[in-house]
Amino acid sequence: MPVINVEDLTDKDKAVMEVNQLKLEVKLERWLVSSLHCEIKDYIQAGVEEDTLVKGISEEKNPFKEKGGCVIC
Repeated sequence: MPVINVEDLTDKDKAVMEVNQLKLEVKLERWLVSSLHCEIKDYIQAGVEEDTLVKGISEEKNPFKEKGGCVIC
């Protein structure tokens, strides 16, 4: 996919891109967060055992652990 430099586009091209994006977004099905909060909470709690942000990285799998100390004499 080619990279588009927005600064090189005309105002008309920018407007066409915006309209196309809005057409895509209007087709998305939307749900109220208040009706989904229980499902979201259950999903997060189901994966908490594998979540490295919650548990942290074990010393065996941590590629950034210290390999050894440095001694200056």
